[in-house]
Amino acid sequence: MAYKIAFALAMLAVAQAAVLRTVAPVAVAPAPVLAKQVELEEVDPHPQYSYSYDVQDTLSGDSKGQFEERDGDIVRGEYSLIDADGFRRTVTYTADPLNGFNAVVRREPIVAVAEPLVKAAPVAVAAPLVRSAAPVAVATPLVRSAPLAVAAPLVRSAPLAVAAPAIAAPLRYTAPAYAVRNL
Repeated sequence: MAYKIAFALAMLAVAQAAVLRTVAPVAVAPAPVLAKQVELEEVDPHPQYSYSYDVQDTLSGDSKGQFEERDGDIVRGEYSLIDADGFRRTVTYTADPLNGFNAVVRREPIVAVAEPLVKAAPVAVAAPLVRSAAPVAVATPLVRSAPLAVAAPLVRSAPLAVAAPAIAAPLRYTAPAYAVRNL
């Protein structure tokens, strides 16, 4: 047994020596330092802008617009559009650091009646195909019938009877007999 252990340790020493001789030393380069340069953006201490747009589409009936301006921390604006129920909704708003955002909404009916988008062609009334000279007289019925009566059924059937079971004795289940022997 000691011979087997000595042989296993000798084989392990040979294997380690072979691995160490064949592997060349590896030079490890240091990891590059990734430094991100942050460019500071110049912030306008008193921003100002103004913009607006207006849409008046006669083909689809779309009518909307907006105007907004900013002077420092104060924003003022207004937008309007036509709601589905035919009213013009106009929202006037302001926003500032002291009062926050405030909006006033007005709904006004549209005064001008919009023309239909597609004008329908005039409907032509067709002349009747047959013109009769005299009015048609309503004839009296040729045969007078008696009022309808409910007829009695033609075939009368006997009430259904439930058949008695063919086997009078109740069914029994008997389990098979098992013999238990001592083993």
